[in-house]
Amino acid sequence: MHITFHGAARNVTGSKHLVQLNDGTNILLDCGMFQGLDNADDLNGHFGFRPDTVDYMILSHAHIDHCGLIPRLVAEGFKGPIYCTPPTMNLARILMADSARIQTADAEYANKYRERKGLELEVPLYTEEDATAALNQFKVVEYNEEFEISPRVKILFTDAGHLLGSAAVHLNILEDGKYTQLTFSGDVGRYGDMILRSPEKFPQADYILLESTYGDSLHKDLKPIENALHDIIHHTCMVRHGKVIIPAFSVGRTQEILYALNTLELEGRLPDVPYYVDSPLAGQATQILKEHPEVYNSEVMKVMKVDADPFSFKGLRFTQSTEESIALNNDPRPCVIISSSGMAEAGRVRHHIRNNIDKERNTILIVGYCEPSSLGGHLLRGDKVVNIFHEEHKVNADVRSIKSMSAHGDYEDLLKFMSCQDPKRVKKVFLVHGEYDVQQHFARKLQDAGFAEVEIPAQHQKVELR
Repeated sequence: MHITFHGAARNVTGSKHLVQLNDGTNILLDCGMFQGLDNADDLNGHFGFRPDTVDYMILSHAHIDHCGLIPRLVAEGFKGPIYCTPPTMNLARILMADSARIQTADAEYANKYRERKGLELEVPLYTEEDATAALNQFKVVEYNEEFEISPRVKILFTDAGHLLGSAAVHLNILEDGKYTQLTFSGDVGRYGDMILRSPEKFPQADYILLESTYGDSLHKDLKPIENALHDIIHHTCMVRHGKVIIPAFSVGRTQEILYALNTLELEGRLPDVPYYVDSPLAGQATQILKEHPEVYNSEVMKVMKVDADPFSFKGLRFTQSTEESIALNNDPRPCVIISSSGMAEAGRVRHHIRNNIDKERNTILIVGYCEPSSLGGHLLRGDKVVNIFHEEHKVNADVRSIKSMSAHGDYEDLLKFMSCQDPKRVKKVFLVHGEYDVQQHFARKLQDAGFAEVEIPAQHQKVELR
């Protein structure tokens, strides 16, 4: 048996891991899009394997860096089933379609510039029709119900606590008369998450592919998220009469922000300004989350005893049309705009940042991980000039961040996730989905915890499992 790491290998995006059995069966774990990297276009254009040779695909969760290339995979010849949890299928449906629309719109916008310069025109990775066609191959499997995908392979999903529907994937593989247990963590959530239940314990594994995004960090802010949001919004909107622009992933992070703002309203501390969620996708995702209260933790359930909708509050509005989005840029009044994407690499938020970045009264608030070469990464680094839509813009707006707002577990969460395992029975841990220096740091922590064999695979590296 072999594993080849075709994405999220010594970087954080593009999750794609191909398991090849001795009989030639190919199982693809995730098929995510690379985001924020300088060479993302090249990486997204070449899988590193032939899609028509893949027999099965298993999707851990619906974030674009895990599901975003599925339509292209299918368009290039993959004909097998795609297994995931029911909420993941619901979210993937809207995320993949939205990704196709964003690619098309961004290409059209960029091509106005490229045509003037005589440059080759951009082509989207896939169309909305491709995204719709891919959904025909999705098959849902419930949490904690072992399911046979072939006579030699069974899968089991356990709740990873990262996102609605997110799962750690467990493969039970029969080869040469013996079983091998392979676990892929997907993305691991936080213990004590704002909304979701904590990650579940999982069966003993022989090999583990473990995410490591925050393998060198602890999510500890000096004050609660609600307090940080209150202070930033009050100072920007009420004192300086500016706008707060919040790049946020439409699924997961946007709902956390809404929940925190709703908490401020319940406490009587919500600044009295308009709040816009400028992402049709975020509106759909919020509705899907509301339809799955079984994933809420006990704190959210307590809130719902006094507030039936913990994701809504006075002054909140979800925009839909492009015209409404453009109108926000032309409205000089103070407000808060929450818009995707979280790394500010695509979507409407890039337009909002471009139109507000030069004014000192405004604030750009980063609330999650940003790949260093993404627009969000450049802003976090403190760059004084950034490139948006092929034009340079001075950064006069205040750039702030709330580092503790992460759906990824820190290194204490990851070690707790692994604590259900007997380290002596784990033959090897492969660290994926992390920056290389972070992974090296976390590898030492895992070794200190008793996991003797820890490897950090490189892009397209093939490893034999003995």
